[in-house]
Amino acid sequence: MKPKAFLFDFDGTLVDTEAAWTRAIVDLVVTRGGRTSFSRILPAVVGRNWLDIDRYLHREYPCLGDSTPMQDAIELRKFYNRRAKDQRALTIKSSVDFFLKAAAVAPCAIVSGSPHDDVAAMVSLLGIADKTAFVLGAGEYDEGKPSPSGYLKAAEILGVFPEDCIVVEDSTVGVQAGVAAGMRVLALNRRKDFPQDVEGATWVVDDLASVDLECLFELKS
Repeated sequence: MKPKAFLFDFDGTLVDTEAAWTRAIVDLVVTRGGRTSFSRILPAVVGRNWLDIDRYLHREYPCLGDSTPMQDAIELRKFYNRRAKDQRALTIKSSVDFFLKAAAVAPCAIVSGSPHDDVAAMVSLLGIADKTAFVLGAGEYDEGKPSPSGYLKAAEILGVFPEDCIVVEDSTVGVQAGVAAGMRVLALNRRKDFPQDVEGATWVVDDLASVDLECLFELKS
């Protein structure tokens, strides 16, 4: 059946940013007097909503004090910018190419755990802003992944049934969110250094370049 909407995750799916964000968080914790490591932080970052990440950080690292998620995000952005000076280099080109092909079939929206403005800025940098129906970022839906909240809200905004949506994800919690929403999930299994459980996904690929939309959805007349 032809999909009526494609709902994309962002970090790890369209851009390879989560390693840079993880290193930035390590910098933030160390700057405020704590000790941590990349391997300890990464599992708390992949696929997660920023608000959930920030709660985790304050629970695990009391040195962060009483700062708010917004204050932490502003400070974290400075560390991230140092770690990712050339953000274009973080583009997953085959995924962006797939996004553009999908946009020719049905509306495409982005459901991310990152702050809205950060995602919107990168969407513009990627050159896909005019093909993006909208962006839902952290705090713009009830609960972060693995809750289906974000994907269900996106379907509601687009006026389509969940079963007519295709979720494109790369993380365990993202796949779980899509499945819980009653949507078909196309899982991008690209994390060889930090494998994700994509059980429940309708399709699993190592690279979105391998997906033939016309054959997959029988779009040819």
